[in-house]
Amino acid sequence: MGCVHLGTVVVRAAYYSPLPPSRSGIADYSALLLPALRERIEVVVAEPGKRAPDADVALYHVGNDPDAHGWIVDALRRRPGVVVLHEFVLHHLISGITLGRGDARGYFDAMERDLGVAGRLLALGVADNLLPLLWETQPERFPLAGVVLDLAQGLIVHSRYVETRAREAGYAGPIWRVAHPSWPETVIEPAGVEGDPLVGCFGYLNVNKRIPQVLEAFALLRRKRSEARLLLVGAAGERFDLDRRLERLGLDDTAIVREPYVLEERLWSLMACCDVLVNLRSPTMGETSGAVIRGLGLGKPMLVSDVGWFAELPDDVALKIPVDEFEVRTIAGAIELAADYAAELGDAARNYVRREHDLERAAGGYVRALEEAAGGEAVADSVLYRMAEAAAEVGLEDAGQLAREARRAGFL
Repeated sequence: MGCVHLGTVVVRAAYYSPLPPSRSGIADYSALLLPALRERIEVVVAEPGKRAPDADVALYHVGNDPDAHGWIVDALRRRPGVVVLHEFVLHHLISGITLGRGDARGYFDAMERDLGVAGRLLALGVADNLLPLLWETQPERFPLAGVVLDLAQGLIVHSRYVETRAREAGYAGPIWRVAHPSWPETVIEPAGVEGDPLVGCFGYLNVNKRIPQVLEAFALLRRKRSEARLLLVGAAGERFDLDRRLERLGLDDTAIVREPYVLEERLWSLMACCDVLVNLRSPTMGETSGAVIRGLGLGKPMLVSDVGWFAELPDDVALKIPVDEFEVRTIAGAIELAADYAAELGDAARNYVRREHDLERAAGGYVRALEEAAGGEAVADSVLYRMAEAAAEVGLEDAGQLAREARRAGFL
């Protein structure tokens, strides 16, 4: 089918998201997605503190960080739209934009909305310092996603897990499941970090990322493979004493390589030099991991926890670690297995990302969602009509084939 150019732009979307130089992973996500969207529709990027863009539909990227996403929820309150729910557990976000702003009643209402009177009583206990901060101790039990779901005219999610959780929470609007896009393949010069094997762990280092279990497992591995090294890239949590844990396990500089937050180019370079990547977490907040997508796209063997979106990965693509009493020994064994079968696992990982997480395919999914939200079938019919007119001018007459190709290309 020849290239058909539309004479007019059908949808104009206002785009709300953190962007670089923000250190949010969603900022990196949007930097990847925006150029592909702009090839298909008109996109106007909203900015904090400025007037809302004039658009047919608004797209809101919502994550759990109140500093990065508080202003986006404020805009969503003023104008409902399509929400990209990057994770389901939003307790930290909601507490930040209520209690963090002196709005205790807003927090009480959010807790009552999800949990009834018992939730309101818990919220009162937190506000009066009678209970621990729930967003730090048990956020997965109190996700507070309802505040955002009530404002969403439609949801874009990246996993069956989040789609199911949203439905269980009572969301009845349209949901579009769009795979997390992958980064284009480029030639990357690996960093000069050595190990046999070199095991990489990237991201915020805390208990939820199963770092204590990873460290114990790596100490076991070192008994068998004395040349193994663990590369830890990312900041440690405020209450996570990494140095003390390393000292207790006897893991010194010969075993551990530490790098704090790194820039994009260095991140890719460090990932590329690893033999095995470990990206565990439990409990899950419903997130889809950009770090996992990056690593799989590089063809790296990957260990993930058998929870949430991670459990949806094919068995031949990632080694899934159950969260149970055998977790430490399972991690140690899985690292060794992944290192021994790196080529086979890496090929399966790379092919999976090419097939399921293609950037152009993801952008097409976004466009379909935004067009349906802006006008549903009327928009689709308008697009197809204009395309049919243009196609007729170049001698194409098969309308069915035209529609199929248009949907495959992401126009419908």
